[in-house]
Order: sequence, then C-alpha cells, then structure tokens
Amino acid sequence: MSDEEETKPCNFHEMELDDRILKAIAKLGWQNPTAIQEKCIPLLLEGKDVLVRARTGSGKTAAFLIPVIQKLLNIKQTAAEQEIKALILAPSKELCRQICGVIKDLTIKCSREIRHVDISQQVDLNVQKPLLVEKPDIVVGTPGRALQHLNAGNLTLKKSLDLLVIDEADLVFSFGYEEEMKKVIEHLPKIYQAILASATLSEDVKNLKSLVLHNPVILKLEEPELAPASQLTHYHLNAEEMDKAAILYALLKLHLIRGKTIIFVNSVDKCYKIKLYLEQFAIRTCVLNSELPATIRCHAVNQFNQGIYDIIVASDEKSLEEPSAGGSRENPKKSKRRKDKESGVSRGIDFQFVANIINFDFPLDVQSYIHRAGRTARGNNQGSVLSFVSMKEAPLKEKVEEELRQGEHDLAVFKTYQFKLEEVESFRYRAKDAWRAVTKIAVREARLKEIKQEIMNCQKLKSYFEDNPRDLEVLRHDKALHTVRIQQHLADVPEYIVPPTLKSLANVGKSKKRKREYQNSDSSNSKYQMKKSNPLLSMQFEGFSKKKKK
Repeated sequence: MSDEEETKPCNFHEMELDDRILKAIAKLGWQNPTAIQEKCIPLLLEGKDVLVRARTGSGKTAAFLIPVIQKLLNIKQTAAEQEIKALILAPSKELCRQICGVIKDLTIKCSREIRHVDISQQVDLNVQKPLLVEKPDIVVGTPGRALQHLNAGNLTLKKSLDLLVIDEADLVFSFGYEEEMKKVIEHLPKIYQAILASATLSEDVKNLKSLVLHNPVILKLEEPELAPASQLTHYHLNAEEMDKAAILYALLKLHLIRGKTIIFVNSVDKCYKIKLYLEQFAIRTCVLNSELPATIRCHAVNQFNQGIYDIIVASDEKSLEEPSAGGSRENPKKSKRRKDKESGVSRGIDFQFVANIINFDFPLDVQSYIHRAGRTARGNNQGSVLSFVSMKEAPLKEKVEEELRQGEHDLAVFKTYQFKLEEVESFRYRAKDAWRAVTKIAVREARLKEIKQEIMNCQKLKSYFEDNPRDLEVLRHDKALHTVRIQQHLADVPEYIVPPTLKSLANVGKSKKRKREYQNSDSSNSKYQMKKSNPLLSMQFEGFSKKKKK
C-alpha cells in the first residue's frame, strides 16, 4: 500500500491551497497538477527562489501563478494597507496578455481581493497612471514598459514588492531587455522572492539568474519530448506533390480531419501557396510567417487559439538555417532572410487544444519532426500527426522512425493512414486546377498584400501617414496584378464526387446556412417583391389540375 501511495499523483487539494483557488481550478477543468506544477508549487509556497525549466505547454504559467495568488491571499489577511506585492515581467505584449488571462481565470472567485493590471500596451503613460495609483496586487508588463513607469514615478516598488516573476526568461535578453532589466532591479527592494521560468537554460538565463536569484532551487524536469503512443498517434500516407494537395482538400472538405489543425510545410512561400489553394474551396486558414515580427506572429496564434481560425499553416525552416555540425550548406542564399530560432512558432505563446498536425512537407530532420509533433497532445489531451511522404522523403521518414523507435521495443511508430486515393479521384481534377492556379506571382502578391496591410495597421506609422497622406493612398490603391480568382462553385462539394461510404460524414451540395443567407439577402427579397408585384408571375392557374382530379 505504501508503494502505491508514493506513486499516486498529487492533487491540488493536497497542496494547502485556498478554497477560492481550488474552485477556480475546478472550473478550469484541471483534474491533477502537471509534473512541473506538482514540483514547483510547494517550493514557491515555502518562499524559495526557483528557476523553472519546462517546455511551452507544460503548465509552467499556472505553476508560478497559483502560489503567487496563494501568497497574496495570505498577505491580505494581515495587511494594513493596499500595496503592489507582485511584479510579473514577460518579453512581449502577447505573453503579458496571456498571463493576465490565466490570472483572471485563477482569481475568478477572489477577484475583489486580488486585482491585477497589464501595463504592456503601448499607450501614453498617463493613461495607465490611474490604474497604478490604485495599487493593484499584481502588475504585469514588459521590462521596458515597467522601467518607463518606474522612472516616471507611477510605479513604486522599493518598499512593497514581495514577489518578482520573469516568464520566458531565455527570451528577455534576446529581445533586447538586458539594460532595462538591470535598471528595473535597481528599483526593487533588497529582499524579495524571485521566480524565473524558461524553456531552455541558455547563457542569457544564467546571466539573469545571477542578477535576480539568491540561492535558487533549479527545477529541471526530464520530460519526454513527445507524448506516449497512448496519447499521440503517428500516421503516414505515401503521396507525391499533386496527390498531397488533392488528399488535403478531400480530408478537410469531407470532415475526415476534425478539430484545430496545424499544417506544416518547409518554406514560407509554400505556406501562402497552401493558404491560397485552400481559399479557393472556401477553407479559411491563417499563415504563421516566420519572417514577420514576433508581435504579428503572436497575433496569428492568438486568432487560432480564440477559434477565429481552425487551421493555421506554419513553416519550419530551422534545419535549412542551422545545419548540424559537420554538414555544409547546400544553398547559402536560403539563410539571408532573418527568422527566429523557432521558425513557424511564436515562443511562449502556446497553441491551445491542437487536435491534429499535418506534415504536408515531411520535416528535414528528427528534431524538426519532434518540434512539430510536440504541438499536439499537450497535457492530457489526445492528438495525431499525419505525414504525407513522397518517394524523395521516404529516407527521412525511415530516419525519424528509427530514432523514435528507440526504447519502444522495436514497435512500429508510424501507422499507415487508411485512405483510398481512387475513391476520391474526382477530387483530384478540382485540386489539380486549383493548385496550378496558385502561381509564384500569386504567392508573391499575397505576401506583399500582407506586408502592406501590416504597414497600414502599424500604430507607429500613423503619424507618418498623417504627414504623408499620399504614401497611404498609394499603399491602398496599389492593387495586386496577379491574384487567384475565387470560383464560388468550388466552395461546395457535389454529391456525385463523394464516395458512398463518406456521404454520411460530408455535407454535400449547398449548405443550409448558405441557402438561408441567400434567402435573407437583399437580392433574393427584391426578386420576390418583383415577382409578387407582377400579375403574370404571381397568378396561380389550377384549371388543368382540377380537370385531372375529375
């Protein structure tokens, strides 16, 4: 019995947490703490400085927020006056917004007692000053923004701060916040509890550790890079380039792939080709362009997480830029464009509830495959990875399978996805024309359109466009010359092209929603009114039918 008790996972109610936090956790549907939460929460409740190393999606945000909220509730019981007790720093506005979202969820039952403010937004300091005058319990922001408020006197922490948290610590210095961090620390008291959360233990993290932490506990969990086979299923399907496009169209249009999906390819141009290709069939997607700034990529991931898009197309060119030691660059030109180290993924911003990964292009090395597959089957959720494998990519697939098979007693990692291409032969004709319609020029125009849109939406350029309205007009009226023409009939799947075995799954023909939209539209109403007012069209003649009845 004692052995069973030792191996039994810890529950949240065993951590001596406040009932209000436990109710919030129950409302979120978290049954048991993750591995990182189980180790981290007790250490932080004891008041120790902690360096947490855990991958994105492991639950490390809640691992430091739960004890922070608990400690603040404890302080509230004896506090004589309202003061700012916790400062949480993150390298981007999107991360700050994500942290505030978790704080809101965890304090839903004690929102009157625990108040928080996000100061990361780039608005005038005077706009945020009244929020800080009220002295919220938790202040969340970027190091740069926090320093601005500290210098302006809007934020005073020298006597009140008890807790400092730095999330995604490995990115703080790489985002150019080294000097700001040093100056922020000058405004803090000599004694406070500090927490560093990071996905890696890089040199930047070590420098930050020496700057912030005092005799810390380093919590480094040896987690498997991928979820076990019981949770994550790996499929493969042999297909060449043209077949891949037809299969993708059939899978999505026949609803054989359900839930949130990430489609991975090996280049940014291919991302846009896939997007423009699927748009022709009224399949909405968004692109995660690794060449655009981090804030734009984070916005795309947030739209995906919020359910605005169910499909996101991402590229992973890491192996093209950083070949393994000893390998030579076959094409040095490919490294000219600057990209983040995690191309195709916004660090720290978690893809939430991803059900499927589709490798349209098979990854170029084992790490890339693990990196992609690791985006699904997070926590206790199920996930699947479907890889399209051409003859040229077959050796890469064998190499990945050999690597993943180690320690699995030589069991096959990849299952063959049961899909009869001949049954969807009619889909291939539509796919072929649509795929060819997306030319290199169309891809280039789509990318230029996105850049122009971002320029026009950029807050920092608003004053420039006010002084130079002609430049804004040029951007607005500089239309693309070669775009992909959308044909409305392609949005529907005719009944005759659907295999008999799949008709129950597919919504064939025009959807009821589109019919309703047409019936409610102005054009349909005006046609009805014209018919009603015309006696020759509205007249009903039943003479012949009466004769037949006799």
